[in-house]
Amino acid sequence: MKIEKENVKKLYDGKFIKLFDLQYAPGKHYFEATRRNEDDLAAVKTDEEFKKMIPDAVSCIIIVRSDENEEPKLLMSREFRYPAGRFLLSPPAGLIDESDKCAKDPLIETAKREIFEETGVKITDKDHLFTVCPLTFSSPGMTDESNALVCAIIDKNDLKDLSHENITGTELFGDFYLMDREEARKTLKRGTDSFGNAFSLYTWAVLMYFVSGLWEEEK
Repeated sequence: MKIEKENVKKLYDGKFIKLFDLQYAPGKHYFEATRRNEDDLAAVKTDEEFKKMIPDAVSCIIIVRSDENEEPKLLMSREFRYPAGRFLLSPPAGLIDESDKCAKDPLIETAKREIFEETGVKITDKDHLFTVCPLTFSSPGMTDESNALVCAIIDKNDLKDLSHENITGTELFGDFYLMDREEARKTLKRGTDSFGNAFSLYTWAVLMYFVSGLWEEEK
């Protein structure tokens, strides 16, 4: 089955979100919410375009190593998520800007910018920054919203300069959290943060990647 561009109808066009009617057969309609314009919808891309698609955003897995005698920690924070109406445990994340898309590696470029904006940490050549997953859909039953997962392994003994001072727009943050593997494992097992609140699927993926130790296989 293929959804043709001529069978796509825009129902709502907002600044940050759009709604489309995807007619997939005569008299058959499916509705999707998206950040994308009509000519960039995942549903109407060719197979080759789909495989090369740049995601909407990047979520960052930040693993901090301080010294040989201390266990690595996962850096997270609590971000206010408006649809959930509360602060949720979250990794640094953000949309890929048009300027990022012009970079040699848009995902890495976005990750560097978002990490600095949301934590105050500047990624240097001494840090190890790599893509874990180039594109993953959040809820493809209702939206083509997608994120890449990028991991930053940083060696930093002093984290006193952690800051949210560089954030822009509607973003609102609470405290930072440095989680060791045991705390991350317990959070995964509970399915809630220390306040008893649920969290996003991307937070789950970040916690799972940290706990699994797959990042240690990267050179």
